Amino acid sequence: MFVTVLFALLFYVATAIFLVGLGMRIAQYARAPAPLKIPTTPAPTTRGGVVLRMGTEVFLFNSLFKANKWIWLFGIVFHVALALVLLRHLRYFLDPVPTWVVLIQPFGMYAAFAMVLGLAGLWVRRIFVERIRYISSPSDHLMLALLLGIALTGLSMTYLWHTDITAVKLFFTGLMRFEFNPLPLQPMLLLHLLLVAGLMIIFPFSKLLHAPGVFFSPTRNQVDNPREKRHVTKVKWMIASERPATGGDK
Repeated sequence: MFVTVLFALLFYVATAIFLVGLGMRIAQYARAPAPLKIPTTPAPTTRGGVVLRMGTEVFLFNSLFKANKWIWLFGIVFHVALALVLLRHLRYFLDPVPTWVVLIQPFGMYAAFAMVLGLAGLWVRRIFVERIRYISSPSDHLMLALLLGIALTGLSMTYLWHTDITAVKLFFTGLMRFEFNPLPLQPMLLLHLLLVAGLMIIFPFSKLLHAPGVFFSPTRNQVDNPREKRHVTKVKWMIASERPATGGDK
């Protein structure tokens, strides 16, 4: 019971940090002014064109495809596989489980292999490509290690060390009702959940924020109409009388 309570509290804290931290970051992005009209050309000249451009950027990684085909390949494989894996895991939180979630279970299971392949390719790039290795920080490697650890521990529970998935579902559905149902004391499951909670906690403070951040990128979300419409930065400038006094003002 101690382990159950410990992991229940851990996931409550991790979820709170994830939601509050992510919300604060998004609010910060939304408030940040765009001082210049700087859409990357060729850029759309209508708002509908911007929506289409953002769609191809979010779902097809259009700019990455133009920049580097190999990185695009590993990136698209990882992100599509991650989406399938996350959708597959909805069965642990929904009761009854929707039919479409049941239907994607085999695809989500095999997508975990593609997820590992994509992550491995992206990590090899950071290690062996000199210019990428130069700009890579320890946090970049930590993110990849966490994601790879989550994928590998998940695969190990599917094919090597099986766990009681019914008990796991009861644990998580219980958390949503503030009930503590027993969590299976299977080492690989506990490691998997520990890595997931760790990723949730550091997500709002990491480079993984490119997920929501892409929607606020002025090079992507601006209409290319500088001649038709004047761009005015929404910033409240302090008038001279409101500025704090400095040595030169005396």
